Amino acid sequence: MTKAEAVQEFETHVLPYVQRQYESDGVPDWPARREGWNNWTDYLCKDGRITDYQYRTWVHPPCCGRR
Repeated sequence: MTKAEAVQEFETHVLPYVQRQYESDGVPDWPARREGWNNWTDYLCKDGRITDYQYRTWVHPPCCGRR
């Protein structure tokens, strides 16, 4: 899986949940988005869809803000 594919799946499946749960006021909750991304990549790694190296080196995508 490429990072672009992981980001696309995150934006389709995970980000809407984060938005419903934490952004009812319409304001992006950057920590919740980053936590969602971290949980997503952890899942992908444990499921064997990405390597340990990818898991360790992928930074948050723009939808999650930058550190």
